[in-house]
Amino acid sequence: MPSAAASSGAPVLAALDLGTNNCRLLIAKPARRDHACEGFRVIDAFSRIVRLGEGICHSGLLSQAAMDRTVDALRICADKMRRRNVSLSRVVATEACRRATNCEGFLQRVKRETGLDIEIISTEEEAALAVAGCVPLLDRRTPYGLVFDIGGGSTEVSFFRLEGERDYELRKIVSIPLGVVTLAEQFGGKHVGPAIYEAMVTEVSPHLEKFEAICSIGKRIQAGEVQMLGTSGTVTTLAGMHLGLPRYDRSKVDGTFLGFDQVNAMTRRLVDLDYAGRAAQPCIGQDRADLVLAGCAILDAICRRWPVGRLRVGDRGVREGILFGLLARHEATRRRDHQAYRRIAL
Repeated sequence: MPSAAASSGAPVLAALDLGTNNCRLLIAKPARRDHACEGFRVIDAFSRIVRLGEGICHSGLLSQAAMDRTVDALRICADKMRRRNVSLSRVVATEACRRATNCEGFLQRVKRETGLDIEIISTEEEAALAVAGCVPLLDRRTPYGLVFDIGGGSTEVSFFRLEGERDYELRKIVSIPLGVVTLAEQFGGKHVGPAIYEAMVTEVSPHLEKFEAICSIGKRIQAGEVQMLGTSGTVTTLAGMHLGLPRYDRSKVDGTFLGFDQVNAMTRRLVDLDYAGRAAQPCIGQDRADLVLAGCAILDAICRRWPVGRLRVGDRGVREGILFGLLARHEATRRRDHQAYRRIAL
């Protein structure tokens, strides 16, 4: 798979995020106006629930079935990247691959069967990429941002200060070793009543208390200086439910707002449903029915600890953060080559 951009011409960029639950790909080109780069334009995408980390909490291993499912999805991604003539790419993996003791063999198989070189990134970089991908959605009039990404195997929470029109300063990042897959496997995902649900919330809360003790976010919230953004299948699913969508539509979900009262009402509604009832919800389905309440419990713990009052929903994150990084790399190379050409011409 090519990974170096040409020094001239518009590159085709690709970002692939292999998580504990999902495999997601974005392919994009730089968006330009008056010769200036203004972000990117997505030309192709792929997303599939692969559950790579299924059972890893108990075994510490990637199962054969999970690896097979994931390789099938990655093969589709690699084919898309080849057809689109991708010139600059980054393929990353997160919590499941960080935990699995047999991950090296899996990565070798992926390379052999798809040609993709997967890079396992740290929890800190995962959180930083999610923030970079979501920052464009934040209101610059509110000085602080609290962004969380509820993943399959872990949850990343980031606190930062916005600076100027585009910049931001990360103050602190924490990775909580609980995600929708790990929490559902610990407590059970199909049969979740109020007691089990509250137990899941209780399991998450101490991790948030440690983060609060370091950052003192509560004081900033009381002063009205904090905005919250969530990027994950949990918040996008709840947003789809709130909007009453007959099927999920990213264009309607990305950037919408949810009040904490709305989050609470939808969560209580889901707790009252059985597994079949949750699976029947248009934006949930059978693929997420056993995971959605674990995600809600993590979200609930976050909302209780930091009562901002509402959150913005981002159907974006690590992939977009990768694309912004690839775009910056290309632009730096383009400027450097242009300056070198001018020196030669003179």
